[in-house]
Amino acid sequence: MSDMKILEYIWLDGYQPEPSLRSKIKVTNEKTPPDWAFDGSSTQQAEGGCSDCLLLPVQTYDGPLFADNLVMCQVQTDEHETHPSNTRAAAAKVVSDEWWFGFEQEYFFTNDKGEPLGWEEGTPRPQGDYYCGVGSGNVAGRDISEEHLETCLAAGIELTGTNAEVALGQWEYQCFGKGVKAADDLWVSRYLLYKIAEDFGVGVNIHPKPKTGDWNGSGMHANFSNEEMRTKGSEQLHNSICEKLGKVHKEGIESYGSDNDMRLTGLHETQSIDQFTYGVFDRGASIRIPIYTVEHNWNGYLEDRRPASNADPYRIISHIVSTLN
Repeated sequence: MSDMKILEYIWLDGYQPEPSLRSKIKVTNEKTPPDWAFDGSSTQQAEGGCSDCLLLPVQTYDGPLFADNLVMCQVQTDEHETHPSNTRAAAAKVVSDEWWFGFEQEYFFTNDKGEPLGWEEGTPRPQGDYYCGVGSGNVAGRDISEEHLETCLAAGIELTGTNAEVALGQWEYQCFGKGVKAADDLWVSRYLLYKIAEDFGVGVNIHPKPKTGDWNGSGMHANFSNEEMRTKGSEQLHNSICEKLGKVHKEGIESYGSDNDMRLTGLHETQSIDQFTYGVFDRGASIRIPIYTVEHNWNGYLEDRRPASNADPYRIISHIVSTLN
């Protein structure tokens, strides 16, 4: 019996304003995933005359689809220095496992023309019936969402739920993790979503406002807590955390995804991008203080509702933790 293993290496490229996911397959008999090189000139991470970049494995997952393992990597230059596109390295320096994160990834499934599933015959009736909807007239893409949930769980990624969202063809899943691995898990969960959608001949759109008009955009609300918030919380503590984040609101927005101004308008359960507010149970605020936290004697978490669906989770957790540490 062969001891060769199929490894699926995954990394982030150098595209701006947000990176794209890349992958390639390595077959090896090594017990742990080795470092590997790739052509950075094809991913906007190097020039053609000196194009080698290096992949350093940082997390390994069970391979629930084709490969034996999925291998999340960060990128170095050919001189073994942190590549400018490598946002994970900065996050790993400041984020410990004391910090817990729950990302609410929203997105649209799209057809071969780039239109949301369910919109093939034109704009559907106004939103209202679609959120957590049931029935073929109210949802589109449930089979893909459910397969994605099962696949992530098989890989060891802790998705805590999924649901149809406010617009037809729009979905959300919740991804929980600790420390920098929380962001690794979110990136790999996105990767699996793209791959599974491929098998259905469907696309995935994570732009924060793929449909203008009276339609909710797509966000990636970031729920977060540290040990003090979870076990020694108080109303004063949580309010002070919100105040600290409010003082660097502009810097936060810069780390929270491009075209977010199209989504953060003050409508559709958002606060305006140029304002910062927080409030108990307030889904129109920048930071929501959840009912869970209040009802557990202020021991719990906060929800940052500002990040866009296309945001880089490494940048999100870096901003939150570096602000509050």
